[in-house]
Amino acid sequence: MTAINQAFVEHLTKVHQQSRHVVPHSMSCAFLDGVLQLLFPSLSERSFGSRSEVEAYLMLLRADLEQILFRIEERLPDKPNEIAAAYFEALPHLQQQLNDDAAAIEAGDPAAVNVDEVIRTYPGFFAVAVYRLAHEFCSMGVPLLPRVLSAYAHTKTGIDIHPKAHIGARFCIDHGTGVVIGETTLIGDDVKVYQGVTLGALSVEKSMANIKRHPTIEDQVVIYAGATILGGNTVVGRNSIIGGNVWLTESVPPYARVYHRPQIKVSYYNDPAEILNYSI
Repeated sequence: MTAINQAFVEHLTKVHQQSRHVVPHSMSCAFLDGVLQLLFPSLSERSFGSRSEVEAYLMLLRADLEQILFRIEERLPDKPNEIAAAYFEALPHLQQQLNDDAAAIEAGDPAAVNVDEVIRTYPGFFAVAVYRLAHEFCSMGVPLLPRVLSAYAHTKTGIDIHPKAHIGARFCIDHGTGVVIGETTLIGDDVKVYQGVTLGALSVEKSMANIKRHPTIEDQVVIYAGATILGGNTVVGRNSIIGGNVWLTESVPPYARVYHRPQIKVSYYNDPAEILNYSI
């Protein structure tokens, strides 16, 4: 057996010693799942039969959060226990926001049977739920943890929402696979987006890190599948409809209808022998 490279072992030891103050990934994701299961019984793997059981579970989750935050205490704006207390004070408001999101999805999707089905099975709802829980940490100045949570939602749903984006009430993501919402995006109330939508930046230069790079979507806008809207100065006015596969880098006024019309050609053959068959 080849001897272990001792210099490499020493290097790895130093790397791990220097990285002790990191957000634990598995604990963070378990905390997130625990919060969602508590807020929404349809997601829960357990039932709570009494007030004391609910209170005990809340205290357990709060202790888990404090443990996570203690790992990055030197980077926090306040003490871990103070941030944890403030976060759990915000949970009733976050739950109401998410209930409104779920109700809006159910009201706008003919395939949705009821709100419980939306909460339990819709990837769009799960991604928005994680976004709202992660965004609350951003608003408290907590570093890294929000990105860990949003990355977890991304792996489960294929939807990538930066936790620092600002998203209004009753937000709907239908289907959702491939949706990307950038860091400085501003989204108003009652907005609906479909799969493959990108709200991105025109430039990815590092010098633009502290500049608004992503678009503003005003109230009651619908953005259909595959649309790409780019740029920090790009504003989609309220009540507008952005059609599928549109590429938009300039503002449009309220009540606009923006469509992409590709040219499609259809050929017909009388003799099947004339059709070329390709084997891949």
